[in-house]
Amino acid sequence: MKILTDICATVEQPLYERGRPRLSIADMIFASALRTYTGFSLRRFMASMQKAMAEGYIQTSCTYVSISNFMRKPELMPILDDLITISSLPLRTVEKNFAVDSSGFSTSRFARYFDFKHGKDTKYRTWIKAHIICGVKTGIITAVQLSEENRNDVHFLPPLVEKTAKSFDIQEVLADKAYSSRANYRFVDMLGATPFIPFRKNAVQNANGSNAWRKMYHYFMLNQDDFMKHYHQRSNCETVFHMIKSKFKDNIRSKDKVAQLNEVLLKILCHNICVVIQEMQELGVNPKFEQDI
Repeated sequence: MKILTDICATVEQPLYERGRPRLSIADMIFASALRTYTGFSLRRFMASMQKAMAEGYIQTSCTYVSISNFMRKPELMPILDDLITISSLPLRTVEKNFAVDSSGFSTSRFARYFDFKHGKDTKYRTWIKAHIICGVKTGIITAVQLSEENRNDVHFLPPLVEKTAKSFDIQEVLADKAYSSRANYRFVDMLGATPFIPFRKNAVQNANGSNAWRKMYHYFMLNQDDFMKHYHQRSNCETVFHMIKSKFKDNIRSKDKVAQLNEVLLKILCHNICVVIQEMQELGVNPKFEQDI
């Protein structure tokens, strides 16, 4: 809770103009994240919030209805996105190689489609796809983007790598074949990093203006053992998703669409805090959270 308080303290509170004073955004984010961490329902969670207030981690308390309403605010998403990056900053000197991958979180919503084979309507549970980039040593997540379940992975690598490069010195970017494209190779190379992304079976050496594609294609064909030695670090990204889902479940309890997106971001924020605590013990990391990102 101490680390969560320090991270929430970086959030700027809007100036009070008129009307009823609003609850502190930092305290509301603290309450929302703590509720996600405990896994309790909003009603059962109130005891944990009262304990946090008694110990001085938050200044004001609120009802469970206020937390539910706060989770449905679209303007919360960019704030949580920045807090995830801020929570990763204590490990900026540790992580040099990063892996990109995606995974889904199931929701309580269902969608329908017509099954031509059986001639009837069929329903399936919808889910939210989380695209992340994480350090391969500690599993810290430096950036995240959310999408619908049917979005192609290949387009999400550049924004994730670009945001990470603002705070970290990236040397290698690891991803599976779903991210293999000349544009992705070119983008990673422009940032001064080496892309270790396997080539598909139908890939050719024709670079179409991408020198990074040509260089890595020959590297992949002539030195596959060494290439795969770097690439197999990508499996740490799957371990990160396992860490999140085993601690905070792979399903989303919120019913509202915006609240579901915010809940996934809160799960990732809680994961980062757990990673920072672990590295405080193993590497002696000093958890200082700066806002110059």
